Amino acid sequence: MTLAFHATVDVRTIPPRDRHPVIFATFSALPQGQAMQLVNDHDPRPLYHQFELKMPGGFGWEYVEAGPDTWRVAITRLADAQPAQPVERGGCCGGCCGGT
Repeated sequence: MTLAFHATVDVRTIPPRDRHPVIFATFSALPQGQAMQLVNDHDPRPLYHQFELKMPGGFGWEYVEAGPDTWRVAITRLADAQPAQPVERGGCCGGCCGGT
């Protein structure tokens, strides 16, 4: 099955301090019902929990590839999703962007 993505964010190419703001800004810009692809070098599960806190029930999360070297996640903006708030510096889980 081939998935069509409205946007792709490969966090491996983004400076650590900018990763979460870019992810949430990209998600906020998605049309309802569309998905973005997140590409990472580890399981972004802590990011899932941030999405749950910011917009419970407003997103879909589906692993497309689950390691061991590359992780790809389809994150879909559901019809009832509220615009994401920017992640403040220091609010990161520490896993995906070095704690910034």
